[in-house]
Amino acid sequence: MISENLKNLRLRNKLTQEQVAEQIQVSRQAVAKWEKGESVPDLTSSIALANLFQVTLDNLVHYEDEGLGLDLPPKGKHFFGTVKLGERGQIVIPKKARELFHLQQGDRLIIVGDEERGLAIVPEEQMSQFFSLVKTPLDPPSDS
Repeated sequence: MISENLKNLRLRNKLTQEQVAEQIQVSRQAVAKWEKGESVPDLTSSIALANLFQVTLDNLVHYEDEGLGLDLPPKGKHFFGTVKLGERGQIVIPKKARELFHLQQGDRLIIVGDEERGLAIVPEEQMSQFFSLVKTPLDPPSDS
C-alpha cells in the first residue's frame, strides 16, 4: 500500500524520486526501494513524506482506493465510501463520517448543490452561523 501511495503522490505532484529524496533528506535509491516495495520508510521519513505531500500519516500508510480510481485525499479531506440512494431518496451517512462530524439522530442537515461540482451536506447549525456572518446588499445598514 505505502509503495503505491508514494509513487502516486510523487507523480501527482510532478516530482522526481531525486526531488523527493532531497526534500526529506534521504537517498534517491531509498525512495526507489520504497516505491518498489523492497523496503519501507522509517517513522521519521514517513512523517516527512506525509508532510511533503500534505496527507495524513495513516492515509500514506493504509489508504486503498478500493478500485474506484480515487486519489489519496489531502489532509483534512475525507472519502467515506459510497452510499446507495434509497427508493424514497434516503441515504445512510457512514458511521465514520457521523463520528468525525459529531452527527446524531435528529440533527438537521442542509443539502446544497452546484450544477458543476455536485451536492454537499452541511449541518444546519454551521450554515446558520455562516449566514449570520454574511451581510447581503439588501441588509439595512447598522446603526453603528
